[in-house]
Amino acid sequence: MIRVLFVCHGNICRSPMAEFILKDMVKKGGISGDFIIASCATSREEIGNAVHHGARKKLKEHGIFVDGKRAVQLTKEDYNKYDYLLAMDSRNISNMMRILGKDSGKKIYRLLDFTARPGDIADPWYTGNFDETYRDIREGCEGFLKQVLSIHGNMPGSANKMQ
Repeated sequence: MIRVLFVCHGNICRSPMAEFILKDMVKKGGISGDFIIASCATSREEIGNAVHHGARKKLKEHGIFVDGKRAVQLTKEDYNKYDYLLAMDSRNISNMMRILGKDSGKKIYRLLDFTARPGDIADPWYTGNFDETYRDIREGCEGFLKQVLSIHGNMPGSANKMQ
C-alpha cells in the first residue's frame, strides 16, 4: 500500500486537485486498491470549506468530481501515516516543517520535482489560472506515479496495467 498526502496552503485548490487527479489516474490504471490518497492544508484559514469553485469546475471538465471534500489541516501524526507528502510549492514545505518538525524519513517533496521542470505550482487562488494549475498538477502526478511504480513495481498488477 502506497500512502500519498498532497499539501498546499488552504486545501481548497491545488492539493485537492492533485488528490483527485491521482485518484482518477490510479482508478483508470486498475491499481486504486494499492493506494491511499488524501490532501490537506498547512493553514487553518479554510478548514471545513469545500473545494474552490474554480478547481471543481476545472476537474469536472475532465470528468473528475470532488463531492464531499472539505479542507483539513496537516498534523504532526500525518508524517507517520503517509509514505509521500507532496507539497505544491517551497513555501508549503517551509510550513510543513514548522508543523512536522523534521523530515527524517525523506518523505517530503514538491510535486513538480517529479517532472523535467521542477519548481513551484502557482496558486490559482491568486493567479485565477486553473488551466495552468491543472496542467502542472497533472504533469506532476504523472511523473510521480511513474517513479513510484518503478520503485514499487511488485504491486499486484501495477507494472502491467500502468504501462
